Amino acid sequence: MKKKSVTSHDVARLAGVSQSAVSRTFSPDAKVSDKTRKKVMEAARQLGYRPNTIARSLITRSSRTIAVVVYSLENPFYSYMLEKASRFFKQQGYHLLLFSASSSDGFDDVLDDILRSQVEGILMLAITLNDDQAALVCDYGIPVVIINRTVDYAGISQVACDNFQGGYWAGRHLVSLGHRRIAYLSGLVDSSTDIQRRAGFVEGLASMGAALHDSGIGHYQYTSACQATRLLFASTTPPDALFAANDLMAIAAMEVIQSEFCLKVPEDVSVIGFDDVPMAAWPSHSLTTLQQPVQTMIMRATELLLAQIDQPDTPPQQITLPVTPMLRGSVRRPSGDINDT
Repeated sequence: MKKKSVTSHDVARLAGVSQSAVSRTFSPDAKVSDKTRKKVMEAARQLGYRPNTIARSLITRSSRTIAVVVYSLENPFYSYMLEKASRFFKQQGYHLLLFSASSSDGFDDVLDDILRSQVEGILMLAITLNDDQAALVCDYGIPVVIINRTVDYAGISQVACDNFQGGYWAGRHLVSLGHRRIAYLSGLVDSSTDIQRRAGFVEGLASMGAALHDSGIGHYQYTSACQATRLLFASTTPPDALFAANDLMAIAAMEVIQSEFCLKVPEDVSVIGFDDVPMAAWPSHSLTTLQQPVQTMIMRATELLLAQIDQPDTPPQQITLPVTPMLRGSVRRPSGDINDT
């Protein structure tokens, strides 16, 4: 026979408190004394009680759920960001629903599913919105925050790092080390992050009297980056330095450079990445990179989204945060006192 479900009234009777006290105990924003909370939690443990969040959402008209939309978790940067976001929202009593888009601009693929899920807000990790999509989301009245992408639409909150300045630093730094055949390994060429990083990189080279030697397209993916690196270094004039638009591609490039072309990093080729994922600091990689302030990005995005949920009239914001160069062993030592800042 099917076991009868334990209700909040059962917990209340065992704990010797009111049913409303049980409800408050399991409501993130409600106040309840430590003594009451302890009695309720012990009674719930004994009875095997689990609060019905679906039923509560019907009563309160609050699902306490946030949709997170991602393109790919192959890039460890987004896995890292997702883990940080989960912790932040959990602290505020929210749950995350993960939606995977088929491409970096594939928001249409998941929009219907998001609307059916009755989420209270949308957090987008590296998903590109066009103006029509942004306007549609605003019409539905769902708060949205985009992380690590920018969109030319004032009604959407956005949190990103200073991609241009990061690329600018990389270009100047590689020239300051004496490199002249400097290549760029791009991600998704139509994404705001890649456009801004490449533009900054080219301008940084130009400010030092240099120009881009060659480029390849790695689509922000490991396999594609390996193939693009093979094409670059099969040239009769291969690069002597490489700036990759993310760490995953930079690591892929280093492996190809060393294992397939028998070149040394950094003695023969210097490599710089972007993101500063945890594996970039591993001794086997020791990757020089531009660190995105993940903790701050997630915190600001979380604050923006929750503020817009609590107060729908909260104006959207566009926040740009600085990047930090992380100097490690994948670039050669400076050959002189050239200023690369």
